[in-house]
Formats: sequence, C-alpha cells, structure tokens
Amino acid sequence: MARSLAAVPTKVLQMFQALLKDVVEGTDGAIGSLLMDRDGIALDSYSRAGIEHDMRAIGVELGMVLRSAMNAARMLDAGRAEEITIVAENQTMLVRVVNEHYFAALSLSPGGNIGKARYMLRTRVPELISELA
Repeated sequence: MARSLAAVPTKVLQMFQALLKDVVEGTDGAIGSLLMDRDGIALDSYSRAGIEHDMRAIGVELGMVLRSAMNAARMLDAGRAEEITIVAENQTMLVRVVNEHYFAALSLSPGGNIGKARYMLRTRVPELISELA
C-alpha cells in the first residue's frame, strides 16, 4: 500500500521537489513534472517558472491511462509496463513507473526533447524508489 503524504518526511518531500525541478530544468521544452500515487494523490509537482500548468490534474488523468496500459500489458503477457508516451498536438506527456504504487510524469511542449526527457526520467526515478521504499 502507498504511504500517505503525511507519513513522508519533510526532507524527502524537499528531495522530490529538487528532483522534479532538475528533470524539468534539465530538459529542453519541458513544462512540468510530478510524482503521484496510483490513487491520484500528488506527492509533489514542479512547473517551469512563468508557465501555468496544472500537473496535478494532468497526473490524475495519466494515472487512469497508466492503469489501463498496465492491465493491457498483463492481459497480453507482455510483462510489466514501465513507460508510456502520449504525443498530442500541443503537448507530449511521458509517464514512468516508479514502483507498484507511484509514477512520475513529465510534460513537454511541441518540439521538446523527448529523448532527453526519457533519459532524465529513466535515470532519476531510481532515486525516488529508494526514498519511497
């Protein structure tokens, strides 16, 4: 079961904020990022300065997409779903599974660096796993 937000130490929440900021600021075209549990409760989010972007609302929708993808992967015996990318006209969203309870997401503007975004999520998510264990 996911631990409640109240049970997460302040130091860990600050680490989440720093990590999410690093992912956004280190990725060309990134708009915002978040860490959310599968029940739709955001542990933290970060949006680039000067950009209004409701990552928490986006995260709730992405959580539903992730659950559907994980169910499909299980039904197809494809193994565990690790990442989902949604490319839309005005935005690209990447979702990376942290563990069975949490996921991280990153939102990009059109033309954003998807390869760098995938790299940032893939390499930074292990830091989250150790803090959420």
